[in-house]
Amino acid sequence: MTDATLQALIDAVPEPMLHIGSDGLIAASNDAARALFGDWIAQRSYAAVLRQPGILDRIEAAQAGGPGADVRFHRADHAGETQYRVRITPLPGEGQSPFPVLLHFNDITHLREAEEMRRDFVANVSHELRTPLTAVLGFIETLRGPARDDPEAQARFLAIMEDEARRMNRLVSDLLSLSRVEGQERVRPSEDVDLHAVLDGVIAALRPSAEDRGNSLDLVIAADAPEGRHRVKGDRDQLMQVFLNLVENALKYGGPDRPITLTLGHEEGTGGLKGPLVRVDVTDRGEGIDSLHLPRLTERFYRIDTHRSRAMGGTGLGLAIVKHIVNRHRGRLRIASEKGAGSTFTVLLPAN
Repeated sequence: MTDATLQALIDAVPEPMLHIGSDGLIAASNDAARALFGDWIAQRSYAAVLRQPGILDRIEAAQAGGPGADVRFHRADHAGETQYRVRITPLPGEGQSPFPVLLHFNDITHLREAEEMRRDFVANVSHELRTPLTAVLGFIETLRGPARDDPEAQARFLAIMEDEARRMNRLVSDLLSLSRVEGQERVRPSEDVDLHAVLDGVIAALRPSAEDRGNSLDLVIAADAPEGRHRVKGDRDQLMQVFLNLVENALKYGGPDRPITLTLGHEEGTGGLKGPLVRVDVTDRGEGIDSLHLPRLTERFYRIDTHRSRAMGGTGLGLAIVKHIVNRHRGRLRIASEKGAGSTFTVLLPAN
C-alpha cells in the first residue's frame, strides 16, 4: 500500500487516526487527529505526542510483532477529561520489525458518563426505597412482638406503614413514568392538542385540593394570545402530566392561602427555538428558591429540602419527568424565582 493510499484511507475515517512509521515517527494523521493533538505532530516521535505509559507499552509491543490491542487513553483540557479507546494495529510488511502501526481513537466518554449515571441512579433508588422498607420491616417486627396485644399501637403503626407503602408506590409509579417518557423522547408527538382545554382540565382536577389549603387557582389568558390559537402538536396525556406536576408543586411549596396563577400566552421564539410559541406560566407566591438551586431542579432525586419534600409526598422525580416530556415536544422549560417573591415555571411549546 502506497503512502498516498494509506493517507486517503485515514482521511476517510471521522475519528482520530495516526500512522506511526517503522522509525517511530508520526508518518500520517487525519483532520480529527490534528484537531485533537495539533498540527505540530507531523514527523514527531509518537512517545512525545502520546506520553502515557500504558499506550506507549502497547505500541512498542505491536512494533515488535505482537498482536493488535485496545488500550485506554485520557486527554484533559479546559472542558474536562475525554476518554478514548485506542485500537492499535501493527502493519507487518516485508521488512523486519519495528513494524509500522495504525492507531484509531474512539471517544468513549459518553459510555463512561452513562455508566456513572446508571450507578448514581441505582444508588439513589436504593436509598429512596431503603428508608421506607426499613420502617415497614421494623413496624412488622414490633407488631409481632411488643405491640401484639396493644390495639392503640397497632392502629398507629399500621397508619405509618400505609404512608410508607404509599410513598414506595409513588416512587415506583414515577420511575415507570420516567422510563416511558425517556423511551419516547425522540419520537415527536403528532396529536393536535388545545392547551386551553388541557389547563382547564388541570384546574378542575386540582381545585378541590387547592380550596382545602386556601389557595386560589386561576387561569389567565394573556392579552397577546390570539383568540382560539392555543394549539400545539403534542401528546395530550403527557402535557396534562406536565401541568399537573407543576401545579401540584406550586400548591405544595407555594404555601397555603396563597394564589396560584396559570397564564396562557404567546411569544416569538429565538435561537434554537424559532417561530411562534405557546407559553404557559405557572406562578406561585411562596418563599421562592435560591438561585444556586435553579440549574439542578430537573435532576433526578434532587431536592432543596429533602425532609420537607418527603413529608409532602415528593419523590424527587416530578421535574425530571416534566423536562423529558417538554423535550419530547421540542419545547423549553424555564424556571425563574426570587427569595420571598415566589416562583414561575414556564413551558414554551411550538405553536401548531
